[in-house]
Amino acid sequence: MIERFFPDPLAQQHLYGGPLGPYVDGFAEQLAIQGYAEATTKEKLRLITHLSRWLQRHDLTLAILDEERVQRFLAEHGSPHVRRGDARTCRMLLDYLRELGRVPPPTEVVDDTPLGRIESDFTHYLVAERGLSAATVINYSPTVHRFLEERFGAGEVELGELSAPDVHRFLLRQAPRVSRGRAKLMATALRSFFGFLRQHGDVTRDLAGAIPATTNWRLTGLPLALGPEQVAALLDSCDQETAIGQRDYAILLLLARLGLRAGEVVALTLDDLDWDSGTLIVHGKGQRQERLPLPEDVGEAVANYLHGSRPRCATRRVFIRLQAPHRGFSSSAAIDDVVRRALERTGLNPEHKGAHLLRHSLATRLLNNGASLEQITQLLRHVHPQTTEIYAKVDLQALRALAQPWPGGGE
Repeated sequence: MIERFFPDPLAQQHLYGGPLGPYVDGFAEQLAIQGYAEATTKEKLRLITHLSRWLQRHDLTLAILDEERVQRFLAEHGSPHVRRGDARTCRMLLDYLRELGRVPPPTEVVDDTPLGRIESDFTHYLVAERGLSAATVINYSPTVHRFLEERFGAGEVELGELSAPDVHRFLLRQAPRVSRGRAKLMATALRSFFGFLRQHGDVTRDLAGAIPATTNWRLTGLPLALGPEQVAALLDSCDQETAIGQRDYAILLLLARLGLRAGEVVALTLDDLDWDSGTLIVHGKGQRQERLPLPEDVGEAVANYLHGSRPRCATRRVFIRLQAPHRGFSSSAAIDDVVRRALERTGLNPEHKGAHLLRHSLATRLLNNGASLEQITQLLRHVHPQTTEIYAKVDLQALRALAQPWPGGGE
């Protein structure tokens, strides 16, 4: 593999020197699989050679290579030799060597402070005892951390001293700074935390019951949606003569025709596509999997992207980054960005610009075409039918039929 980038035997000999020499070929192959350009791959391999020689000079074995020693190497390598992506290259190398079992796994950083131990125990409770998702834990943790930090500061954490006024003061300070939805999430996080403390005997008071209800009326607004012509313009804005255009067109069709959530598009794998039956499996909320029909135009768009634009790579994800390293999107934010770019190309500027805009647009269009709320609930895969009720507010014809004449009003 190495001769593909360095045909000179003397250069190859230099690359194979030092403790990292036996792994240069495999690392080079991985870089090629991930889609890095030849010039970029050569720069990364040269850096690995410098690291290998550095280990050799310091009489260090591969078995003790870790993040700390990589940082020492980069510091000694020094400007002007250090490039912007060097730290990332070294991280990639460590990941590769760890997969091979040649270097030890990273040392887990444990917060052994009193506050850190409490937060760790609470995280374990949420996951192991309540079965909540990692996303929920991530949403709850900042509120709990901020509450404990504000209450105890750098002093001793005496959980038994917590009181209802502590909770009220915290919420009165924090709630006005955030949206109603975020304030409600903060209250929910604290209720869960105080339930955990009481269950484990750290507090005796019912602090969860002391948290006031957060006003966040359901169905107070209209669902924001694009009209059919605007959705069509959004799709037409994708240049299907380019790789990114083919990929984004397929993504937008999945959002617009099937109402998929951004996270569901991210999680879609090649194994989820059943071309024989014309269906796909969607990995939805709560680890639910559901099989949906694959409309002909959506299937054609996905197939065109897979055959014409998706780079060869190891990941089974359907939609991947087109720039190296070729891998699946790390979060649903990438799908939101696809929608935002399409909105910019078409000159549309709705209040909300993420992937959910197309899900709302689909539901609104179906309702206007005569679909029932029950049918929309099934298509959008809402667990609770009440979630779909907001779309009743856009059925203006039905609402006019229910409207009563204003007393004393004119004709």
